[in-house]
Amino acid sequence: MTKNARTVKAAYRCGECGHEVAKWFGRCPECQAWGSLEETGVPRSALTKVAAGAPSAPARRIHEVDVESARATKTGVDELDRVLGGGLVPGVVVLLAGEPGVGKSTLLLEVTYQWAATTGTSALYVTGEESAGQVRLRAERTGNVHEAVFLAAESDLSALLGHVDAVQPGLLVVDSVQTMSSPVVDGSPGGVTQVRAVTAALVALAKERGLPVLLVGHVTKEGSVAGPRVLEHLVDVVLQFEGDRHSTLRLLRGVKNRFGPADEVGCFDMVDDGIEGVPDPSGLFLNRGDADVPGTAVTVIVEGKRPLLGEVQALVSKSALAVPRRAVSGLDSARVAMVLAVLERRGGVRIGGNDVFAATVGGMRVTEPAADLALALAMASAAHDVALPSDLVVLGEVGLAGEVRRVSGVGRRLAEAARLGFTRALVPPDSGKVPPGIRVKVVPNIGAALQVAADLTT
Repeated sequence: MTKNARTVKAAYRCGECGHEVAKWFGRCPECQAWGSLEETGVPRSALTKVAAGAPSAPARRIHEVDVESARATKTGVDELDRVLGGGLVPGVVVLLAGEPGVGKSTLLLEVTYQWAATTGTSALYVTGEESAGQVRLRAERTGNVHEAVFLAAESDLSALLGHVDAVQPGLLVVDSVQTMSSPVVDGSPGGVTQVRAVTAALVALAKERGLPVLLVGHVTKEGSVAGPRVLEHLVDVVLQFEGDRHSTLRLLRGVKNRFGPADEVGCFDMVDDGIEGVPDPSGLFLNRGDADVPGTAVTVIVEGKRPLLGEVQALVSKSALAVPRRAVSGLDSARVAMVLAVLERRGGVRIGGNDVFAATVGGMRVTEPAADLALALAMASAAHDVALPSDLVVLGEVGLAGEVRRVSGVGRRLAEAARLGFTRALVPPDSGKVPPGIRVKVVPNIGAALQVAADLTT
């Protein structure tokens, strides 16, 4: 062997983040994931010099670029268009991820039907998990049968491309990308190499033909998109479809969007005959009875850019146990424990020896700090057995010193509360301009908030 000869070694790539190393490790040096390195072959040496090549098209001045080719086309599903930023851009690749049974296939059947009905072009639905007959039965049950919607049960990438050539659709749906495989790439379907190759081929197809492509992706037990992390970088839009199996409410959350806002949220309701968009979901999270009930407080949270009214409920009862119970549903248990400690230490409400139960209404999950003050007043209301006014909405983050901190978007939150009939609000200092139709009371700390709430109930 000569002095300049080199030993050929295999390379290893992380299935989570795509990081490449020359030798195998039990843990990825980049993302610290265990057991994620897989052998990929001989590493490519870095090029020291790249020769200039002929461009595919000459560069043009920015004002000469045609923008009509990038105009979004509405899908006909308003809540999906809201999250996408107006609709589907030609050549866009959308990855829709969600837990099994959450309703991904039902939503995409609705999208294909509405696309065919509103745009007048065909839609191709390729399924690798079910037969065409099973998809047809679901489409009949949900009323999504249209003559311009084509079905194909395929798991081979080359056969999928053949269907695209034969149908020439205006929209392509692939359910799911983990079931597709390419005959020219080694590995089993759903593996890192296969998923990367299939996704790259579909992205190239979408860009070449200006064809919008919707991909269904599986999720892991932790809730993240299954497969290599580079998969999320290949596509243009990543959507997360979320929902509780005990509730009919579904949230479509934009995680990544190259053509619109990445923090928008769409709301859907699973019904017997399919799925429906919910343009005004605030009423789902309120329990507006005729009589005021102790232990309830209304707040406004923001999902993406959408303000939603939610009701926080608390129950405080005498404990028969040595260690009182703390049960939480729909809230962050650590946040509830912190607010409970601040309420007792800074607000003087003695409930530490009682059982405390805290929950939200309608299956809403509240994690942002803006609901802290509402939670504190709900627990104080339950402890004193005095109901808060039904037209009162409460906003504010509670600090460990008992101070009430400012939250973002107070104006939008109050405007939504005023639209639904609330006339009074407790807000933190420096909350900005108050919209018409609602009167606010500024509370600098939790003691002042408890005093104002007591004055309003007398």
